[in-house]
Amino acid sequence: MATYEYLCSRCGSFDVKLAIGTAPKTYGCPVCTGAARRVYSSPGVTLTSHAVAALHVREEQAREAPAVVSQLPPRRRVHPHPHPALSRLPRL
Repeated sequence: MATYEYLCSRCGSFDVKLAIGTAPKTYGCPVCTGAARRVYSSPGVTLTSHAVAALHVREEQAREAPAVVSQLPPRRRVHPHPHPALSRLPRL
C-alpha cells in the first residue's frame, strides 16, 4: 500500500492509501465528493536519531579518509577478580 496525496479545489489536500501503481489522476473528495487532482510530492522519509546520524557520518568519513594509527592504544588495566566470588572459581 502506498499513500497518495490529492488536492480538492474546495476542501484542500487529503491522503489516500491505495495499492502501488493504482492511483487515478482524479479521486473523489471525502468531504464534498468533488473531483480532486493528484498531487506529486516528495516521499515521506523517516527521521533518524542524532546518534544514528552521527554514526553514518563517522562511517562515511572513515571510508574517505581512514584514521591512521602509529602505535597500539594503551592497555587497560584489568582487575584480576572484579567480584570476590569469582576468586573461588577454578582456573583453567
